[in-house]
Amino acid sequence: MTDSVLFSSFDWAENTLQNRMVLAPMTRGRAGADRIPNKIMGDHYVQRADAGLIITEATAISEEGIGWVDTPGIYTDKMVEGWRSVVNRVHEAGGKIVLQLWHTGRASHSDFHNGNLPLSASAIKIEGDEIHTPKGKKPYEVPKAMTFDDIKRTVQDYKKAAVNAKAAGFDGVEVHAANGYLINQFLDSRSNQRTDNYGGSVDNRYRFLAEVMDAVLSVWDKEHVGVRLSPNGGFNDMGADDFRETFTFVAQQLNKLEIGYLHVMDGLAFGFHERGEAMSLAEFRALFDGMIIGNCGYNKEEAEKRLSDGDGDMIAFGRPWITNPDLPTRFKHNYPLDSFDDPSSWYGSSEEGYNDFETYREKSGKDAMTSLT
Repeated sequence: MTDSVLFSSFDWAENTLQNRMVLAPMTRGRAGADRIPNKIMGDHYVQRADAGLIITEATAISEEGIGWVDTPGIYTDKMVEGWRSVVNRVHEAGGKIVLQLWHTGRASHSDFHNGNLPLSASAIKIEGDEIHTPKGKKPYEVPKAMTFDDIKRTVQDYKKAAVNAKAAGFDGVEVHAANGYLINQFLDSRSNQRTDNYGGSVDNRYRFLAEVMDAVLSVWDKEHVGVRLSPNGGFNDMGADDFRETFTFVAQQLNKLEIGYLHVMDGLAFGFHERGEAMSLAEFRALFDGMIIGNCGYNKEEAEKRLSDGDGDMIAFGRPWITNPDLPTRFKHNYPLDSFDDPSSWYGSSEEGYNDFETYREKSGKDAMTSLT
């Protein structure tokens, strides 16, 4: 066992987090067609409750916000009840958990919306890969550019989702403004070609996020609110030439709000747009005074370095935690990791590829029993 900054505690939003490891939000599609959080989702998070902080999978704030098959929502009473069961179980296991608020925008399809087109900042479709819909894989569509009424309604959807998250007992909420989803579509000058007060200059493109933050902060104390950004991301056809100017401004504005944390996809992995040098965690440390979470394919050694250098306060891990439900234990004791290179069973509706991975203790115990027979 080794002592390290990764396993030191950290104070956040009146909570003492047990380590600096964050379970990254990962869309896994286990909520079923009714999108109500269920027992196997609770089992999954409880298995990983030794994280310093859990960020849930992206959770739709409304029917209009849906863009993935079988992902959960937070816009009905039954969804709140489902999430409350999950949260209670995580708390009983000693964990802390925040809900990620999600609207997919143009990264959706009319098959999810009874034939109505998905919404976005502008009527510009995603170029490239197809989307999985309830009726199969299909090309992306040209979305509907949001009207002022659409924007006003969607901001209220974020507020209601924040209210529902509090009712479910979460420790906080994270506004998903990354990875090419709706808020990111407003921020990025490639996907936002509006000529009104929500387009053009960077402060105009930030306006939608600013209004969402006002709505969420009217429900939650600022210390319990985080925002996720992907300044270097090319996923969902993102990545404008002015990315550094945009995300420098966004980080500065969020800092003025004194929110609890900034969750940054900071590296070159997962679809770097290759429009100049990537923005680093250290750059955001200079712009933001609150807790900073780094997230971009980190291994243990890289995480330790970022924390030791003071660039971030927490590091999020995603794929390694899928196949290694006891990831903090494995890191702490330098146990080997099970491979996480085969995603064929990660997405779906069953326990397979979700809750059937063994801890190191379970696996080594089986190996020991086998050697005795």
